[in-house]
Amino acid sequence: DVQLQASGGGLVQPGGSLRLSCAASGFAFEMYPMSWFREFPGNERDWISTINPDSSAIYEEAMKGRFTISRDNAKSTVYLEMNNLEPEDTAVYYCAMSLARGQGTQVTVSS
Repeated sequence: DVQLQASGGGLVQPGGSLRLSCAASGFAFEMYPMSWFREFPGNERDWISTINPDSSAIYEEAMKGRFTISRDNAKSTVYLEMNNLEPEDTAVYYCAMSLARGQGTQVTVSS
């Protein structure tokens, strides 16, 4: 079965950086686009970015420049590098593909 497990979240100060990972299993990772989303209290959700199997990527406009998505097909892992974090970035971050979404990792930006 498809499994997606995000990790790398935590507490960071405003202006700080985090690198999230999402380890995938149960499907041919190298053939699927992968996405990152975030979810706020109250279930409001933002799409952040999608990366294709060839590593071409698209971003939500507001995320461009601060967030970078990447993937390692050999490790079946997708990453999200987040820089210059703001308190408004506080959310649960999770990865997803067409067949499933994973459990998220909490990111808290606070001084």
